[in-house]
Amino acid sequence: MGKKKVTSTDIAKASGVSQAAVSMILNKKYNVSFSRETIERVETAAREMGYTVPGRRSRKSKHAARMIAVFCPTLTNPYYVMLIQGIEEIAKEKGCIVFICNTLRDLKQEESYLKMMDVIRPLGIIYTCNPSNCFKNLVLSLSERVPLVVIKNRDLDMEVDAVELNNAKPGRLMAEHLLKLGHRKVGFISPPLTRRQQQRFQRVEGFIQKFREEGLEDGVIVKAADEEVDSHIPSMDSEYRIGYTLSKELLRENPDMTAIAGLNDMIALGILDALSEARLRVPADMSVIGCDNILYGKLKAISLTTIEHFVQQKGRDACDIIVKKSQSQRPSDDEIIPTSIYHIEYEPKLIIRGSTAYAKIK
Repeated sequence: MGKKKVTSTDIAKASGVSQAAVSMILNKKYNVSFSRETIERVETAAREMGYTVPGRRSRKSKHAARMIAVFCPTLTNPYYVMLIQGIEEIAKEKGCIVFICNTLRDLKQEESYLKMMDVIRPLGIIYTCNPSNCFKNLVLSLSERVPLVVIKNRDLDMEVDAVELNNAKPGRLMAEHLLKLGHRKVGFISPPLTRRQQQRFQRVEGFIQKFREEGLEDGVIVKAADEEVDSHIPSMDSEYRIGYTLSKELLRENPDMTAIAGLNDMIALGILDALSEARLRVPADMSVIGCDNILYGKLKAISLTTIEHFVQQKGRDACDIIVKKSQSQRPSDDEIIPTSIYHIEYEPKLIIRGSTAYAKIK
């Protein structure tokens, strides 16, 4: 007959404490106070009797082995929801689960999630935006231990697997479309243009650059939200409110404008409502253009001209890279692990709908 397995009850009898105390001490639950003597007595008894703490580690490891961690700055913008939808499509197909790390654009939150990665050891990590500058080295270090993909600006200097967008290109396409329609005095509304948000700068700069090439740079009025906006936890209508509020300011200050561009479609929806409230017809009195091609813009009542840059496909590609990399890192004993860096980029495309038209002569 085999040797009887030692239980926590046996340890409790040997050390003269309750079974509950043994469980808390051996599981390092020190939120309940125990004397140093009691802790040592329990640990010594457990060691001498050959007791091991039954754990769930194998179960957790099994889940973590199929888990993909996705870093996301907000879930209030449909752009990120579309990215995650693309990621989850491939994850489900490959038998993986997705763990969303919603950082709320908060550095402490982002750091906490990054530190968690070494504990949960996921199959891979996807950043749906540029990592914060102060964490670039930490992200690069993680990429050496686990497959990591960043859906990022093409110009971001990081040697990691990437699904990229040259954010100046959507800006240029927006400007080019408005210029062809004869718009010479236009507004551009953006969330805060801070150092941490280089992709916003690039889109705005791409827009301005196109007007600059035509000698019309002075015709662009950029209106950005205050920096403190990014320090608040975003609500479902945060970016819509930026578009709505800043449009009202633009209309007061520049009544001779003929078009307004929103950095993204959610901002453009706010612009449309502000124009409606001001009794300005779109596009007869004012043209409006956005970027991202979200579902709401496709509705016939809105019919928003926008820029398609294949958001959901980017999510699918990022997840596909994670799966491929994880499989390539399981070689046989005599096989050399290949080193490769994936770079995928889509060309943005102008989608013309009913919110833009030839400039009204004023």
